[in-house]
Amino acid sequence: MAYPQCMLESHPRHFLGVRSSISGRAWVDRLDEAAARNATAISQRANIAEVLARVVAGRGVPLEQAEEYLSPTIRHLMPDPSTLTEMDRLAERLAQAILDREPVALFGDYDVDGACSCALMQRFLEHFGVRTTVHIPDRIFEGYGPNTAAMDKFVEDGFRLIVTLDCGTTSDVTIRHARERQADVLVIDHHLADADLPDATALVNPNRPDDISGLGYLCAAGVTFMVLVAVNRLLRERGETRIPNLMGLLDLVALATVCDVVPLTGLNRAFVIRGIEVARKGGNQGMSALSLAARISGPLNPYHLGFLLGPRINAGGRIGDAALGSRLLSLDDEHEALALAARLDELNSERQQIEVEAVEQAVQAAEAEIGLGEGPPVLVLASADWHPGVVGLVAARVRERFDRPVIAAAIKPDGSAVASGRSMPGVDLGRAVIEAVELGLIPKGGGHAMAAGATLRHGDLHGFRAHLTDRLKDSVTAARSMTQVRIDAALTARGATTDLVHDLDRAGPFGAGNPTPVFAFPAHRARFAQVVGKGGHVSFSLASDDGARIKAIAFRAAETPLGELLLSNQGAAPLHVAGCLSLDHWQGREQVQLRVVDAARPETR
Repeated sequence: MAYPQCMLESHPRHFLGVRSSISGRAWVDRLDEAAARNATAISQRANIAEVLARVVAGRGVPLEQAEEYLSPTIRHLMPDPSTLTEMDRLAERLAQAILDREPVALFGDYDVDGACSCALMQRFLEHFGVRTTVHIPDRIFEGYGPNTAAMDKFVEDGFRLIVTLDCGTTSDVTIRHARERQADVLVIDHHLADADLPDATALVNPNRPDDISGLGYLCAAGVTFMVLVAVNRLLRERGETRIPNLMGLLDLVALATVCDVVPLTGLNRAFVIRGIEVARKGGNQGMSALSLAARISGPLNPYHLGFLLGPRINAGGRIGDAALGSRLLSLDDEHEALALAARLDELNSERQQIEVEAVEQAVQAAEAEIGLGEGPPVLVLASADWHPGVVGLVAARVRERFDRPVIAAAIKPDGSAVASGRSMPGVDLGRAVIEAVELGLIPKGGGHAMAAGATLRHGDLHGFRAHLTDRLKDSVTAARSMTQVRIDAALTARGATTDLVHDLDRAGPFGAGNPTPVFAFPAHRARFAQVVGKGGHVSFSLASDDGARIKAIAFRAAETPLGELLLSNQGAAPLHVAGCLSLDHWQGREQVQLRVVDAARPETR
């Protein structure tokens, strides 16, 4: 059941009266009084449960848009692709290449977004019989973005049209080199741009300074899909009859959108919803094979994309062959797809072990740097022992632990370094890194608000750290002051049913920009708590006084105050528990599971 809100608050903002949880955070109602009234109106007009209406209202959806939000469609949300700067020029060049059956070279990034973008473009071009070649750079030896050696190889192999995907916006030297060798270069990207854009034949990036499309929240695969829509339109106008059904490629867009952690709002929500529907049909042999390798049970969902498929695709770029992911997603041969998926699964296991060791070292270094005080606003950590392929994952884990932006750098034998960073809401790390490049503090870097990468020369680390500290200290302070657990509603174990979870999915997919609902379970007991898995997860049974119970797990919590509370309590005293609901599929049966994010001891009066 859900509790009436008036029964829950002893303070207008503190949910269940929790001012400081076991993690030191306040619990606050996600809905203020106006949003609560809006939730009631949404429930009545859309004829939906109050809990779902609170989730919708808590994401800022006005009453008149609620039904559209619950049933988003690409048809309704898709803008005219021509609103993107230089889209018409880029689409024209690509359409002409298709009509002339001109071979096209593709250069992509080594992450999931780059792999999906390349697979989208390759599948589209090969539908028309266009010959393609794909190059994904080696993370360690080539680094991020186009390089002159790859451009030379394309030209020497007879390619006069080169398309960069999920990269290229800041590659002015390399693109100029390719143009001087008589190759046309089309850039399809979404990363933040500096003021001077490269002299590409056409550059489509919703985050370029002169773009007013409002589509800057798209990942590169989303931008690539917009390009394909524009090219399809041109081809249709010119009498081409073999036009592909682009809706069948949305599984790739959904995978990239979830894994690149772009906001799940607007068109992105529609991409993911429709893309998951496509993925569940199993049309992409690579995704199906990877799902088998990841031992996924139940229908594919955003969690599977982001935490099971994505890391396996990334594993190739991190510690193996960077091209494996793109190749897998482009395959139509089932046997070859199964073999590649198995290889990526093996690489992912190796990556996990490398990551665990590096994270342990990074946490120790961070604890030493923070000491007994507040510590620096940005942690910049470096080690010669870290594999360059896992520094982004290290940064993410340390950011979770210490609640501030983190840069992790792998130092090479010559003293240079490859760095990757993860930020927090309200702190634009990508812009700060680009400014460091503009100031000459580092030779190369970029990204977006929540993630960034950089290349450092020997001796750059100190100046780079000082720049980030000075540039981000105010925004980090402001962001950390807002660290709270925002609660959508209160539930009991008996009220947390599979039907409720399915109903809540109508407000999804959840992630960046569309936060996963968090529910408070007042005065429940945590029983049979134990540490499970290599990551130190705490698994237990959450029980209410009426005898109902649900499975619960607190990920990576064993050595945290939350985990210690759960393990020591063992049902002895009731606790307020906060977490997110999901469905666990085991042997064909659905079961509700709570992913715990915090807990608090009830106030005694």
